[in-house]
Amino acid sequence: MSYFEERTLHVCILNRPTFVNGIHLHKEILIYMPRLDKFTFYINTTNEINGSIHRLCNDDIQRTFSYTNHRPVISIVDYFGTYKAACHVFSLPFPFHRLQWITNNFPPIIFSSVTDLKLSDTVPFKPEFFIRIARSFPSLKYLFVRNIRSPLWSFRESFLVNDHSYSIVEYSHLILLDIDFVNIDYVDQFLNESKTRLPCLTELVVQFNALKNVTEDFTRDATRRNCAKVKRLIVKNLIDFPKDVYRYFPSL
Repeated sequence: MSYFEERTLHVCILNRPTFVNGIHLHKEILIYMPRLDKFTFYINTTNEINGSIHRLCNDDIQRTFSYTNHRPVISIVDYFGTYKAACHVFSLPFPFHRLQWITNNFPPIIFSSVTDLKLSDTVPFKPEFFIRIARSFPSLKYLFVRNIRSPLWSFRESFLVNDHSYSIVEYSHLILLDIDFVNIDYVDQFLNESKTRLPCLTELVVQFNALKNVTEDFTRDATRRNCAKVKRLIVKNLIDFPKDVYRYFPSL
């Protein structure tokens, strides 16, 4: 092990007593590799917690990397109520293709290599969040979104409000979008061409009732363009699509 000069580590850890940090990496890996010149890594630790534990922040994790020479390092610490915590630590530039369970709390850097991204949070994703995502992940092809909190207003009001304060978001390379477990407002956020453009979308995972409502029973012009190239529509617990679906999704 001591003769390797370059190593890459990508690991996801569940229910570890503490977050993996710089001290752990130094004592458990780096100390055994004295000739290691380059160490590229992404470690995601997810823990179940209780309300009595001491909550670490990004600065706490960052300080532990003063023990290593392999920098720069980014850390992202998230707490989901009183039951779950997650910590991402990774070296820069980020070379991996997949990044999992990113929240509103992600750093303003460019992830040029990431093509597969999972988003999840217990607080709403505002419209500016998706602008940041498009800018930070320019190569994105596969996007999974999980969020049941409405971002702005009720779905009915979203048709009445004409908001020009945000730019139209474009995901130029996105081919798969999974919005099966989201508030209905996010279905409108992605399919409404006045908010988002998806020129390459060919696979869509969504709840049927949400899709039906957002497309106004598959008649709405504002959502038609983003559905036009979809070749695979995945809807749970639905065997046969109504004829209106095939007319609205001509590429099925």
